[in-house]
Amino acid sequence: MSLSKLKIILEMIKFEHSLFALPFAFMGAVLGNIVIEKTWPTWTEIFWVTVAMVGARSAAMSLNRVIDRYIDAKNPRTANRAIPAGLISIVEVILFIIVSFAVLFIAAFQLNALAVKLLPLAVFVLVVYSYTKRFTWLCHFVLGVAIGFGPLGGWVATTGQVDGTGLLLFASVLFWTAGFDIIYACQDSEFDRKEGLFSMPSRFGIANALMIARFCHVLTFIGLLSLYAVAHLSIWFLVGVLISGAILIYEHTLVKPTDLSKLDVAFFNMNGILSVVMFAFTMIDLVIS
Repeated sequence: MSLSKLKIILEMIKFEHSLFALPFAFMGAVLGNIVIEKTWPTWTEIFWVTVAMVGARSAAMSLNRVIDRYIDAKNPRTANRAIPAGLISIVEVILFIIVSFAVLFIAAFQLNALAVKLLPLAVFVLVVYSYTKRFTWLCHFVLGVAIGFGPLGGWVATTGQVDGTGLLLFASVLFWTAGFDIIYACQDSEFDRKEGLFSMPSRFGIANALMIARFCHVLTFIGLLSLYAVAHLSIWFLVGVLISGAILIYEHTLVKPTDLSKLDVAFFNMNGILSVVMFAFTMIDLVIS
């Protein structure tokens, strides 16, 4: 595959949006090891967590573009994506998917036995997510599970176990993801309804969907506050949680049922900032304390 084709694929899957998931994966890896092992993870572990996350996200996003190619071609918003626009072939994308999954598998085998055992579940969710909007409006929560596996995977990668604290972080990210994905789906509510696709906005209307998204983000905030208490973290982590709560409130002020013009800012900018803020204050907390 040529570099130009690789560039097209990376643009197609919005590779730069790994910023959403990577900080939480690092947060899971570092926090888990500190809470359970009382020590910092090794740089080798962090490296393989990074490799696994990049492989998983690249495979999942590319697979989504392949599975949704006919839907994307019909939707004016997505018709210019690489596959429907004819910029890259299905074979080239499938090759990239195979390599990405291989990278994920290699990384898991470099970590520990539990990471390997959980691989089938992770791959199942990554594959199934792209089909869920064809039969359930709970698709946003399936995506939440997929993204939530990032921090939980980081936790497993450095601790070799799953416990209640790790699951609390997983749940917080699950509801955070579901909330912002519901917001993102508002722009396609009419198209989804017309095509018989399932989403919260197409099923319940934009106003009600935004209320559900707010509730999801309230659960995210509660989850992070609970994590602060359960993991016995310091005031610095709490400051990060409070800032993240403010970011979520601001995110919801940007999107209204009658005005989705600032949806991209709410979806991309605010959530990217939130994930970095949470990781940064987690690190400050652990370093200082």
